[in-house]
Amino acid sequence: MICLVQRVKKAKVMINERLTGEIGAGLLVFACAEPTDTPATIDKMLQKIISLRIFSDIDGKMNQNIGQTGGGLLLVSQFTLAADTRRGNRPSFTQAAPPAQAKALFDLFVTQAKAIHPIVETGQFGADMQVHLINDGPVTIPLHIN
Repeated sequence: MICLVQRVKKAKVMINERLTGEIGAGLLVFACAEPTDTPATIDKMLQKIISLRIFSDIDGKMNQNIGQTGGGLLLVSQFTLAADTRRGNRPSFTQAAPPAQAKALFDLFVTQAKAIHPIVETGQFGADMQVHLINDGPVTIPLHIN
Protein backbone atom coordinates (compact mmCIF):
# COMPACT_ATOMS: atom_id res chain seq x y z
CA MET A 1 0.00 0.00 0.00
CA ILE A 2 1.19 3.47 -0.85
CA CYS A 3 0.02 6.52 1.06
CA LEU A 4 0.89 10.19 0.90
CA VAL A 5 0.19 11.86 4.24
CA GLN A 6 -0.15 15.61 4.51
CA ARG A 7 -0.50 17.53 7.76
CA VAL A 8 -3.24 20.07 7.15
CA LYS A 9 -4.91 23.01 8.86
CA LYS A 10 -8.08 21.97 7.02
CA ALA A 11 -9.07 19.90 4.00
CA LYS A 12 -12.18 18.93 2.08
CA VAL A 13 -13.27 16.84 -0.90
CA MET A 14 -15.85 18.02 -3.41
CA ILE A 15 -17.55 15.91 -6.10
CA ASN A 16 -19.69 17.74 -8.65
CA GLU A 17 -19.68 20.80 -6.37
CA ARG A 18 -21.01 18.68 -3.47
CA LEU A 19 -19.04 18.34 -0.24
CA THR A 20 -18.30 14.66 0.53
CA GLY A 21 -15.72 14.94 3.31
CA GLU A 22 -14.17 17.70 5.41
CA ILE A 23 -11.83 17.99 8.39
CA GLY A 24 -10.22 20.77 10.36
CA ALA A 25 -6.64 20.29 11.52
CA GLY A 26 -5.35 16.77 10.98
CA LEU A 27 -4.10 14.48 8.23
CA LEU A 28 -5.12 14.26 4.60
CA VAL A 29 -4.20 10.76 3.43
CA PHE A 30 -4.08 9.82 -0.25
CA ALA A 31 -4.15 6.01 -0.47
CA CYS A 32 -3.33 3.54 -3.25
CA ALA A 33 -3.82 -0.21 -2.94
CA GLU A 34 -1.40 -2.55 -4.66
CA PRO A 35 -2.17 -6.08 -5.94
CA THR A 36 -0.29 -7.81 -3.10
CA ASP A 37 -2.02 -5.86 -0.31
CA THR A 38 -3.98 -7.75 2.33
CA PRO A 39 -5.97 -6.80 5.43
CA ALA A 40 -2.69 -7.11 7.36
CA THR A 41 -1.15 -4.48 5.06
CA ILE A 42 -4.07 -2.16 5.81
CA ASP A 43 -3.61 -2.65 9.57
CA LYS A 44 0.13 -1.90 9.37
CA MET A 45 -0.46 1.24 7.31
CA LEU A 46 -3.12 2.55 9.67
CA GLN A 47 -0.94 1.93 12.70
CA LYS A 48 1.90 3.81 11.01
CA ILE A 49 -0.33 6.75 10.11
CA ILE A 50 -1.95 6.97 13.55
CA SER A 51 1.46 6.72 15.25
CA LEU A 52 3.32 9.27 13.10
CA ARG A 53 4.66 11.96 15.41
CA ILE A 54 4.40 14.90 13.01
CA PHE A 55 2.44 17.40 15.12
CA SER A 56 4.11 19.98 17.31
CA ASP A 57 4.26 19.59 21.07
CA ILE A 58 4.26 22.48 23.53
CA ASP A 59 7.93 23.19 22.68
CA GLY A 60 7.21 23.37 18.93
CA LYS A 61 8.94 20.04 18.27
CA MET A 62 7.28 17.44 16.00
CA ASN A 63 6.56 14.98 18.76
CA GLN A 64 2.81 14.26 18.82
CA ASN A 65 0.60 11.94 16.80
CA ILE A 66 -2.94 12.51 15.51
CA GLY A 67 -4.51 10.86 18.55
CA GLN A 68 -2.72 13.26 20.89
CA THR A 69 -3.91 16.30 18.95
CA GLY A 70 -7.50 15.18 18.39
CA GLY A 71 -7.23 15.98 14.68
CA GLY A 72 -9.23 14.42 11.86
CA LEU A 73 -8.35 12.00 9.09
CA LEU A 74 -9.50 12.65 5.52
CA LEU A 75 -8.95 9.51 3.44
CA VAL A 76 -8.89 9.80 -0.35
CA SER A 77 -8.32 6.94 -2.80
CA GLN A 78 -5.69 7.81 -5.41
CA PHE A 79 -4.46 5.06 -7.75
CA THR A 80 -2.05 7.51 -9.43
CA LEU A 81 0.34 7.09 -6.47
CA ALA A 82 1.38 3.84 -8.18
CA ALA A 83 2.41 5.66 -11.37
CA ASP A 84 5.43 4.20 -13.15
CA THR A 85 7.13 6.95 -15.16
CA ARG A 86 10.42 5.20 -15.95
CA ARG A 87 9.60 4.81 -19.65
CA GLY A 88 8.06 7.42 -21.90
CA ASN A 89 5.90 10.32 -20.86
CA ARG A 90 2.62 8.55 -20.20
CA PRO A 91 2.50 6.97 -16.74
CA SER A 92 1.67 3.30 -16.37
CA PHE A 93 -0.58 2.30 -13.49
CA THR A 94 -0.07 -1.47 -13.63
CA GLN A 95 1.35 -1.43 -10.09
CA ALA A 96 -2.03 -0.31 -8.70
CA ALA A 97 -4.51 -2.97 -7.62
CA PRO A 98 -7.33 -3.71 -10.10
CA PRO A 99 -10.43 -1.58 -9.40
CA ALA A 100 -12.55 -4.21 -7.64
CA GLN A 101 -9.69 -5.25 -5.34
CA ALA A 102 -8.67 -1.64 -4.76
CA LYS A 103 -12.22 -0.63 -3.78
CA ALA A 104 -12.51 -3.52 -1.32
CA LEU A 105 -9.16 -2.62 0.25
CA PHE A 106 -9.98 1.10 0.42
CA ASP A 107 -13.36 0.32 2.03
CA LEU A 108 -11.54 -1.83 4.61
CA PHE A 109 -9.02 1.00 5.15
CA VAL A 110 -11.90 3.38 5.92
CA THR A 111 -13.72 0.88 8.15
CA GLN A 112 -10.57 0.11 10.14
CA ALA A 113 -9.70 3.82 10.46
CA LYS A 114 -13.17 4.55 11.86
CA ALA A 115 -12.71 1.74 14.38
CA ILE A 116 -9.51 3.28 15.80
CA HIS A 117 -9.94 7.03 15.30
CA PRO A 118 -12.94 9.22 16.18
CA ILE A 119 -12.84 11.67 13.25
CA VAL A 120 -12.66 10.04 9.80
CA GLU A 121 -13.99 11.55 6.58
CA THR A 122 -13.54 10.31 3.00
CA GLY A 123 -13.76 11.08 -0.65
CA GLN A 124 -15.50 8.59 -2.94
CA PHE A 125 -13.65 5.71 -4.56
CA GLY A 126 -13.30 6.11 -8.33
CA ALA A 127 -14.88 9.56 -8.45
CA ASP A 128 -13.48 12.68 -10.08
CA MET A 129 -12.73 14.61 -6.89
CA GLN A 130 -11.52 18.10 -6.18
CA VAL A 131 -9.41 18.14 -3.03
CA HIS A 132 -8.94 21.45 -1.24
CA LEU A 133 -6.35 21.74 1.49
CA ILE A 134 -4.25 24.09 3.49
CA ASN A 135 -1.01 22.22 4.05
CA ASP A 136 0.44 22.83 7.52
CA GLY A 137 4.21 23.28 7.53
CA PRO A 138 4.22 22.04 4.84
CA VAL A 139 4.60 18.51 6.14
CA THR A 140 4.18 15.76 3.52
CA ILE A 141 5.23 12.17 4.25
CA PRO A 142 5.27 9.34 1.69
CA LEU A 143 4.62 5.85 3.12
CA HIS A 144 4.94 2.47 1.42
CA ILE A 145 4.14 -0.78 3.20
CA ASN A 146 4.39 -4.16 1.48
